[in-house]
Amino acid sequence: MLSVDEIACVYSALILQDDDIAVTPEKISTILKAANVDVEPYWPGLFARCLEGVNVKQLITNVGAASVAPAASAAAPAGGDAGGKKEEKTEKKEESEEEEDDDMGFGLFD
Repeated sequence: MLSVDEIACVYSALILQDDDIAVTPEKISTILKAANVDVEPYWPGLFARCLEGVNVKQLITNVGAASVAPAASAAAPAGGDAGGKKEEKTEKKEESEEEEDDDMGFGLFD
């Protein structure tokens, strides 16, 4: 569960992104001070670094689109011979089965 510090920084970053203002530690701190919210001093810098180079608006609007990407990557490449395509598909299938075996639903911090 998120702490009050994390939630406050998330909302500050969303406010900045909504106004098309660069997300920087100083600007997050300014919003937090204006809202009279005290956070640990490392949170604004941490959130600013995490969101550096990320288009938050696109990330929010495409939340459900991530599940479509793996299906698109499984499509056969253009060109090449039919025999090569079959080999690639079996290799991908074997790799995905191995990955499924590795992930047994347990996380490092669960």
